[in-house]
Amino acid sequence: MDQSFRTISRTGDVSELYKLIQRDGNVLRRFDEVEFMETPLHVAADEGCIGFAMEMMKLKPSFARKLNQQGLSPIHLALEKGLKEMVLRFLQMDKDLVRVTGKNGETPLHYICKVGNHDSLLETFLKACPDCIRDVTTENRSALHIAAENKRLDVLQILIRMLKKKDYYREEVNRKDEDGNTALHIAARNTQIQMLKLLLSCKADKHATNQAGLTALDVAEQHNNRESIRILRGCFIPGVSNIKSKWEKQIAKYVGKASSIIFEDLDNISSDDRNALLVVLGLLLTGTYQATLSPPGGVWQGDNTELSKKSYDRKALGKSVLHQTYFLIFYIPTYVVFMVTFFLTLALLKPFPHGFKKTIQVLLAFFAVCFDQSISFITPTEFAYKVMVVFSLLLFVLTLVMFFTDRVSISSVAILGWWLSPSDLFDFVKGIPPGVDTQLLRLLIDGCWLFLFLKDDFWEGTIIVIGYCSSYMMKVVSLEAPSWKDPPSTVAYPLIVLGCWFFLYLCRFCFNQCCQLCST
Repeated sequence: MDQSFRTISRTGDVSELYKLIQRDGNVLRRFDEVEFMETPLHVAADEGCIGFAMEMMKLKPSFARKLNQQGLSPIHLALEKGLKEMVLRFLQMDKDLVRVTGKNGETPLHYICKVGNHDSLLETFLKACPDCIRDVTTENRSALHIAAENKRLDVLQILIRMLKKKDYYREEVNRKDEDGNTALHIAARNTQIQMLKLLLSCKADKHATNQAGLTALDVAEQHNNRESIRILRGCFIPGVSNIKSKWEKQIAKYVGKASSIIFEDLDNISSDDRNALLVVLGLLLTGTYQATLSPPGGVWQGDNTELSKKSYDRKALGKSVLHQTYFLIFYIPTYVVFMVTFFLTLALLKPFPHGFKKTIQVLLAFFAVCFDQSISFITPTEFAYKVMVVFSLLLFVLTLVMFFTDRVSISSVAILGWWLSPSDLFDFVKGIPPGVDTQLLRLLIDGCWLFLFLKDDFWEGTIIVIGYCSSYMMKVVSLEAPSWKDPPSTVAYPLIVLGCWFFLYLCRFCFNQCCQLCST
């Protein structure tokens, strides 16, 4: 760059810039001919001349991605000088500048993770381009690695909060650098206690090994970090913890392979095709649900409601008039179509924002429950009901598989578990002793089942469990209240689920405290 151009860029004189362009229309093209070169935009960014920099950005957008001889882009230079307003104006012009890689493959996000979240630029970067959190350096280090290496707890907290909204958060939390170290390894080496707790709360794999075959616990033991060792041990039965980890990895491996085969094409379709498919799938869901509301031939009707209560008399009120065989011939394909449509819809929601997607998933879970209940209400015989229960359980199992592939929220799985849980298997069990209260046993199983899925989020789990108890109590009251003389004990049964939830959560808390005491 000649001295006149450098002077104009430093002073930010736009009028002089256009005088140069009038004398030579190709004056800016020459900068593109050299691979690595300091451009007028670099100089303006370094000097803080915002007006000149924005004018240059409009004239030559390519300059914003060009690296100088030191391997830095204009936005890198602005960051190093602490010119927040300049950085923000760059992002207004092009949000993807957050992902421009400079020396050592570092992006502007990586620089912020290294020096700290000054002026709240980290939140701005993540809002402008959420996927920039997946960028890695030439050493395969992510933003989490860099934050852990530089002991930036505030940065790590923001990154984790953002990652929790993404389907790939487990993958990123457990990403390994070129030495095989995860962010957990680095936090253990640097004795960052709060970082360890934060990463472990986000499902960081404490059994992951680096190139030297060391886990995060081994690294902590090498450096004799007692506090880190106590946190990383967690369970005082190492064998159980190792077996659990191996099983989780195997499940994730096989489920991930199946998911990639089934949903790979869906993930790569255009937004227009995705929207068109969602419309078609919405029509299919509506059509299959309508089949349960208006079954072929209708349902048995009359004034007497006694037969409709827990009865599988073929002519009970509210039951389908179809013969058992014809009922199954019609509703088995209907259920299959509903399931396929349901899961395709869930798969197509993956690119949508986390909050919106989770809301739709919860609504679809309630919709699936309503569909399943509608069919169970009109089944004409006990055998037909049991066949439908098989499909109910299949729906739940497949939803569980979708959860392991990070396509369905845990809340959706828990909601489906209210009705489609293993307690339905009692419908197939014969020979239960007469003195056993199967209704009570079902509720205990449901309570434990809900705990398994919701144990990591106390408040969300409590809300769902209370909702379950309320719905069950309303069902008991609405069905049995007219025949009561004294309120039966079954009214209080739903409270058993709530008690089971709090009891198991208390046991979990006590267990964790014991683990910590045994590790010290």
